[in-house]
Parts: sequence; C-alpha cells; structure tokens
Amino acid sequence: MSADLAPLIAATAQWLTRAYPSGGGAMDLALCEAQARQAVTVAAWLRYPTPMDAALVAVAGPGGSDRLDWVTGADGAGDDPDAYGWRTWVDEVVASWAACLLAAPGLAEAALGALTGSGHASGTPVDFRRLLTPDARDRRAAALLRHPDLLAPVAGLHQDRLLDRLKPGPALTA
Repeated sequence: MSADLAPLIAATAQWLTRAYPSGGGAMDLALCEAQARQAVTVAAWLRYPTPMDAALVAVAGPGGSDRLDWVTGADGAGDDPDAYGWRTWVDEVVASWAACLLAAPGLAEAALGALTGSGHASGTPVDFRRLLTPDARDRRAAALLRHPDLLAPVAGLHQDRLLDRLKPGPALTA
C-alpha cells in the first residue's frame, strides 16, 4: 500500500526541504531530507490509512503546493510546469501535519503510536529514529526544518485536523 503514496511522500518531502533547507554540506542535506521524509511518511500514513484512501489520492491527486508556496512566500515557484511538475504531487495537509510532527517531538510520538497495527508498515521494518530522537547532528542539519516559529504558518494550516485524528476513538482503528 505504501507504494501508492510514494510520489506524494517524495514530492511533499522535497517541498519541505526546499522551503526549509539545510544550511550545511551534502551530509547535512541528506540528514535534513531523511527527517523530512520520515515526518511526511508518518503524516501520509495517518492521512491515508487504508488501501482505498491511498488508491483514491493516487487517482485524484493530492492538490499541489500552490497554497503552501503562498503561505511561505514562495509565490510563483510552480509557474514553470516543466521544471516543477513534481509540485502537483505535494499534499498540503500532509505537509502541514509533517511540519507539526517536526516541530513537536511529543506529537510525533503520538502520531507513530496511532499507526500501531496499521497496514502501511506491515512486513517491512520501519525506523523513524531521526524523526523521534534526532541527535545533535540531525538537529543542526535540520535547524530550519525543525524550528517551531518558522514552521508555524505551514503547521497551523491543518494542525486541528491532526489533533482530531490523534484523539483516541474509532477513527484511529481504520
């Protein structure tokens, strides 16, 4: 099922790392990308909990990065469809939820806990260490990506929906 979400996860993680880039070299860039991808993966799995949800977004498309670009001041970033076609696969809600998870480690733990028993990671060992317990090098590499004040405009877009999703109840067992 996770393969259906691969383009969405890749594009949304790429959007996050372009909006909140690493300031260091190649290793810092790789660490920043790993953290973004882990946060986006958890957010996507929460947003699209069933195979049907994942299939529907694969068919309909996630909506693109236009509003996110506007909120972060990158207006017009997607004007050239040949250069930025990947932006159509960015999911605004997933980006917002991932921003919430990156800014608040406790929320990331709750989100991962909500995925216990879901079909997304079944049969595959999944490690979200860089998201849940980043070391000093991870934090330095993703200083912008994890800065709560900088993430606030994006995180605030759909934070209430994430908090509703993480409330205990029948919605989490889907």
